[in-house]
Amino acid sequence: MSEIFANIPTIPYEGPKSTNPLAFKFYDADRIVLGKPMREHLPVAMAWWHNLCACGTDIFGRETADKSFGAEKGTMEHAKAKVDAGFEFMQKLGLRYFCFHDVDLVPEADDIKETNRRLDEISDYILEKMKGTDIRCLWGTANLTGNPRYMNGAASSNSADVFCFAAAQVKKALDLTVKLGGRGYVFWGGREGYETLLNTDVKFEQENIAALMHMAVDYGRSIGFTGDFYIEPKPKEPMKHQYDFDAATAIGFLRQYGLDKDFKLNIEANHATLAGHTFQHDLRIAAINGMLGSIDANQGDLFLGWDTDEFSYDVYETTMCMLEVIKAGGLTGGFNFDAKTRRPSYTPEDMFHAYILGMDAFALGLLKAAAIIEDGRIDRFVAERYASYKTGVGARIRSGETTLEELAAYADKLGKPDLPGSGRQEYLESIVNCLLFS
Repeated sequence: MSEIFANIPTIPYEGPKSTNPLAFKFYDADRIVLGKPMREHLPVAMAWWHNLCACGTDIFGRETADKSFGAEKGTMEHAKAKVDAGFEFMQKLGLRYFCFHDVDLVPEADDIKETNRRLDEISDYILEKMKGTDIRCLWGTANLTGNPRYMNGAASSNSADVFCFAAAQVKKALDLTVKLGGRGYVFWGGREGYETLLNTDVKFEQENIAALMHMAVDYGRSIGFTGDFYIEPKPKEPMKHQYDFDAATAIGFLRQYGLDKDFKLNIEANHATLAGHTFQHDLRIAAINGMLGSIDANQGDLFLGWDTDEFSYDVYETTMCMLEVIKAGGLTGGFNFDAKTRRPSYTPEDMFHAYILGMDAFALGLLKAAAIIEDGRIDRFVAERYASYKTGVGARIRSGETTLEELAAYADKLGKPDLPGSGRQEYLESIVNCLLFS
């Protein structure tokens, strides 16, 4: 079979002084960082939907990129051509993982039985392509938002028939995930939310969402899926208010419905900022609750109020991300590049440039996060900031050995507390800047 990206070589690491646009400047897979190779810190995955399917359309314009890969779109020949293109792309970049939605892989038929037959055929083809490579599935999911039947949601739909179709898609997507050796399975909100409370029974809908998730866990475990299930928080778009608004909301939902033993979170940077948080905020909230599982690596545009899915280029943000990941002990999942080239970036070369940008940005973020940890000043400052809880009344508070009455009596004797120590925010930010740019 001839190369699809014949003019693109295998992407080498050439270091930060390289001016070669088709070389890594910071992503050095074998470099040891904090005791393990960079590739283990950064298990990067290709998003099937953006990289092989997205053609630059927006609500104002048609496709700008040709991703037919030499086949007629809407056919199984095209589905196989995308597989060929995807594996060549991943091998040339040194990627070890991919993520997929069911309908990314094949054109959806009018009858679900035919769609499933196509999925069986294409997954057999993917398995053949995987042989002799170290490429594996990071996670799979079902697209429960695009088809018109999901206009009112999937598990949250007012139609029991639609709920059944959603369940059927989840079942098949789980089958495919296990077949392809996936490490995780993702539920992303899609349209699981509401536009107006005037026509919505929120409790009813959330109970139905939880019921589908429980059924998915039971079925997944029954067919040998041992990985994590994930919820991917998102506050809005396309629904005005989605039920998995942010990390804290998703964690509360999982605990309320007894799903927290099987589920973790797949945190997307652009979704966190749409919720009014920083990326590192949602990572921290997930991590301290033992639910940081996987990451959708991208960024948004703060001047735009929607999910722009840009490739990460802000090294400050990738540094703060990697700081949270390292301190959490790493991920059970990986870094899915849920990002797409901009509409005017329509050539095959742009696809490679985008991944080089994103992988270099996270590699540099990893190196700088390691430098912050090894420097130690910020960690020491934080530990000292809470030093009053190490002895005396503070230690009794932390150990649960005191009472409200005892603390009130202590405050009476104190009369007036001193101001707490300075937060030194500006000093700490200057440390970060020095380590980033030294």
